[in-house]
Amino acid sequence: MGHDHAHGAGAAHRGRLALVLALSVGVLVVEAVVAWLTGSLALLADAGHMLGDSFGIVMALAAITVAQRGGGPGSRRTFGYSRTEVLAAGANGLILLGLAAWVTYSAIRRFGDSPELEGGLILVAGGIGLVVNLIGLLLLRHGAQESINVRGAYLEVLGDALGSVAVLVSATVILLTDWYPADAIASLVIAAMIVPRAISLLREVAEVLLESTPRDVDLGELRQHILAMDGVKDVHDLHVWTITSGMPVMSAHVVVEDSVTEMNDAHGVLDRLRGCLAEHFDVEHSTFQIEPAGHVDSESHVHH
Repeated sequence: MGHDHAHGAGAAHRGRLALVLALSVGVLVVEAVVAWLTGSLALLADAGHMLGDSFGIVMALAAITVAQRGGGPGSRRTFGYSRTEVLAAGANGLILLGLAAWVTYSAIRRFGDSPELEGGLILVAGGIGLVVNLIGLLLLRHGAQESINVRGAYLEVLGDALGSVAVLVSATVILLTDWYPADAIASLVIAAMIVPRAISLLREVAEVLLESTPRDVDLGELRQHILAMDGVKDVHDLHVWTITSGMPVMSAHVVVEDSVTEMNDAHGVLDRLRGCLAEHFDVEHSTFQIEPAGHVDSESHVHH
């Protein structure tokens, strides 16, 4: 995970997202034109996928821009608009599922009446799409490790690259054998690749919105680290969740030793705890409630 916690990790990769958007729109135009000229459903499906990707990247860029608007004093949104990134990623996943359903429906209808296709033009368009998508993957590879939105765009471009391969294979089959149903089969392959990526993205979005513990944070290990700090006797009400990609937060009630009686002692405990979390768990937004031994007995809610 990255350290761009102030505005979400996606902001650092806005320029590359914009470049990939321009490349995607260019391929979309080429594939749409060639699909119209040749009647290729596979190219049209890939162009539709590109349209969804382009719209998704536009939403990602908009979400990153909005996320940089801080909450400000007195704002009801004390974490700013950071979670808009996650909402945009969820919309991306839904768009991908819709595209997969449309492609599947169209391909099944095409099996009953496969038109003659110009394999040469399809092959050229598929080749252009593959090259451009490989460039996009290189541009987004680093950002995909830090931002859920960039990761969504990366997965979409990866699917487009595989879709271009399917188009190339179907065009080759048509050129060599004149077997035109290969185009519809390539369309189904593209749809089959879209669905698991969309579901994976939606699952990750759901984990953030449900405030699940991040997958790379082991609560048991985190608890042991806290208990190992000088001056700490116990810990309860330990929670870790994610506001947006690259922005994990944590809260806990820490019971201190009887020797911690002065404010300076408590301050030292806090410094050690925050330093440990930032170094070992990449959690820089942490809130600790310091309690003396026995205070937990006066609290009415359930502890864990």
